[in-house]
Parts: sequence; structure tokens; C-alpha cells
Amino acid sequence: MDDRGGIGRQLKRTREDRGLTQEQLAERSGLSRDIIAKLEQGRRRSARLTTIMRLANALDVELAEMIGKRDRMGADRDGGSVLALRDALISPGFLSGADDGHHGEPTSLADVTAAVEDACRRYWAGDFGWLLARLPGLIGEARQTHAAVGEAAVYPLAMAYDLAASIMVHLGRDDLAAIGAERAIATAHGGGDELLWATLHATYAWVLLHQARLGEAERLAASMAQRIEPAFSAPASHIAAWGNLLMTALAPAAAAGQDISEYITLASAGAERLGEHVGVYNSAFGPATVAMQATHAYSVRREPDKALVASRRIRPGQVTGIAYGSHLLDVAQAHLDARDHTAAVRHLQEARALSPVWFRHQRVALTLVAEVREAETRPSAAVRSLANSLPLEG
Repeated sequence: MDDRGGIGRQLKRTREDRGLTQEQLAERSGLSRDIIAKLEQGRRRSARLTTIMRLANALDVELAEMIGKRDRMGADRDGGSVLALRDALISPGFLSGADDGHHGEPTSLADVTAAVEDACRRYWAGDFGWLLARLPGLIGEARQTHAAVGEAAVYPLAMAYDLAASIMVHLGRDDLAAIGAERAIATAHGGGDELLWATLHATYAWVLLHQARLGEAERLAASMAQRIEPAFSAPASHIAAWGNLLMTALAPAAAAGQDISEYITLASAGAERLGEHVGVYNSAFGPATVAMQATHAYSVRREPDKALVASRRIRPGQVTGIAYGSHLLDVAQAHLDARDHTAAVRHLQEARALSPVWFRHQRVALTLVAEVREAETRPSAAVRSLANSLPLEG
């Protein structure tokens, strides 16, 4: 999709290609014909992600195609290549009996583990250029070490694949993200750490969410949470892995308009037992996580008062990096729904400052800035600056 042309042009083109009238598409998607007409005519330049998901499913088209989601790294790729990362995930070397092309002395387990953990930190810092440049080689090193030492190297290889999956989601390559997530889970299945194996399903569920497969995403995360439900005396890492899966299930449930109260209640009980943020396998869980995900859920459900109340339960420094950036976008959404444009713009600016590269890959950021710009008769300098950093129409 031409980014400058808006979603309406793509919507009309796809609808007509499917031989559907606006009325027929409205019936299939459960949306009003008026919304579809306004989008196609350019009277509405943006739409909520949940709306686009319904249109994409009704039109039998990938969500990424509908929203024009793609690599927006520009000059920030640090010499990296999306195709090189693709080749690291899809290679003839994975075929049974094939030469994987990795020869010589393998990297030590300690060194490859340290490199993967550094890559995890850089992911949450939004350092996508560095990751794009280093991940293909890191996957190759981890594969070679895994081949040499076996089960002991399951963790770094599984996490390298998981990172690749996460980056591919941001870059609009959801099918490749699914392959990366599958490889991570399959690798972890060959080890003896059930918590690692279960936790990695959260990324797969996240990929399903971005493919607008809401029911499957929720069921996968919820079933994994149920599988590893901890006893009262379980270690903190076990509770954190379980809680993180519950919060992963909450997002698609909220997007689908389902009841989310049970997820929040269960997760809150687990977070209370922990009392603090606990990291586990490149994720974390604690009271701030529950507040953050509740903010997201209420924001998606267009309940700004509840979203803003939940957001106030997060203390400074409890959530950092692009995780906090995502939270700021949810808070901006809530302020926009509450018609406080000044606060919405302030939070959007703060989110962009955390990682401009990450920010321009966020569909919700594009939607929010477009909504603010449309609502203002004369956009402020702050709004114009935000718009210039995103692929907005006009």
C-alpha cells in the first residue's frame, strides 16, 4: 500500500477486487457502511486497529497488507539486512542431512549466551538497527554451538530465534515472525526447561495477534498459562512466566471484545505474591505489568477513564524501554478518547523519544497522530513534528 495514499485506497481496491459492495463488506465485517464509505472516500484517514482487523478478515487479506506495514528502518539499519535475517530463519541447512554451512570452532556457550542476553537488552532499548545487523550471525553462532554441545545450548539458540521473530513483527513480516517463533519453541522443546518452552509461546501468540487471529492467540497463551499454573510455593520465575502468559492472553481478548476481568484478577493475585517486577526469559512480570496490560485492554475497549486509572498504578522506572513506549501509546490513546489532545501529544512525544525507529513501526502511533492532526484546525508544531516522523497521508 502506498503509505501516502491512506488506508482508504487500499480498502476500496481490495473490496472491489473481491467483488463486494460496501453494504456486503459491512455485513461481513460487522461494521457500519458509513465507516467503510468514509474511509474509502478519505473523510476518515485513520481507523482503530480492531476495525482494520475486522475488515482484513472479512476481505481475506493479511492485516499487514491492509495497513501497509513494512520495513521502515531507512538509514538506521546499521548495515543490516532483512533478507539476511530471513535467510537465517529459512535456510536449506535446516533440511535433514543438509550442510548448514557453519564450520570451524564453535563459539563457547558462555560467549554465545552473553551475546544473546546483550541482544535481548538491545531489543527492549529499541536498537533495531544493531539487531538487524547482528542477529543473522548470532543465530548462526548459536546453531553451531547447539550442534556442538547439545541441550546446554538450547537457551541461547531459542532466544535468538525468538528475538528474530519479535523484530520481524515490527518490520511487518508476520509470516517470517511465525517461522522464527516456531523455531524457538521447537528448539526449547528439545531441552529440559518447561518454563522456557512455555514462555516462548507468548511470542507466537503475539504473532497471531498481529495476524488478526484473535481467538487463536488468546487460546494459545491461556492454555500455556493453564499448563504451567504454579503452586502457592512456586519460585518467583515460575509465577512470572505464568503471569506473563496470562497478560499475553488478555490483549487479544480485549481486542475481540471479550470479558477480561478473570485475566486481570488472576494476574493481580500472582503479582501480589511477587510484590516486585521479576524477569524471566526476556520478559517480565509484576504489579506494574498488570497495570500496564490493564491500561492497554481498557484503551483498546475505548474506556479511557479506566485506562488512565490503571496507568497511575505504575511508578516511574518500573517499566522501561519500548515496553514503556507501548504503554505511553496506550495512555495517549486514552487521553485522545477523553478529548485531551495536549496530554495525548505529550505522551506521543515521550514515546518517540525512547526509540524513533521503534516508534515509526507502530501502527497505533500512526493512527493516533493522524487522529490528532485531523481534529486540530491548525496543527501545532508538536503535531507537525510527530506527523513528519511517520508515514502519514498528506
